[in-house]
Amino acid sequence: MARVYFTIGGNLGAREKNLEEARNLISARIGTVSKQSAIFESEPWGFSSNDNFLGQVLMVETSLTPAALMLEISYIESKLGREHQGIMYSSRTIDIDVLFYDQLVLFTPELIVPHKHLHKRRFVLEPLNEIAPNFIHPLFSMTVHELLSSCPDECKVWRYQPVGA
Repeated sequence: MARVYFTIGGNLGAREKNLEEARNLISARIGTVSKQSAIFESEPWGFSSNDNFLGQVLMVETSLTPAALMLEISYIESKLGREHQGIMYSSRTIDIDVLFYDQLVLFTPELIVPHKHLHKRRFVLEPLNEIAPNFIHPLFSMTVHELLSSCPDECKVWRYQPVGA
């Protein structure tokens, strides 16, 4: 079994429900969700939008290969209304990215592991640090906590508080 770290998030529609449905589909189609971070809210990264993102990091135990994993992610995103618009960064109902697949280093047109931008994104590092602060990035030989401490991203990221909570 491989241990895979995902980030899931979106800023359109019923954001909390979309995260819940993504977690359920990942559990049903990919593997056991053995850890999950709190839900975090953040400003958009890489583009402007009036809609903040909700996001979360999951650790999943899976028997799927990286190629099979990408097929499942594509299916789940499509099922949850993700429309790929051909532009790099935009608003979306759901986005699922592979951060790490064990200590694998992989560079293919379909998948780059570790995720090539995770060390630059506070909205990924904050929840990842919550569940895996001592995980060592296989290319940088730094822990997630060290990556977060040196992250240049200044976008605001905070624990999500549902309305009325």
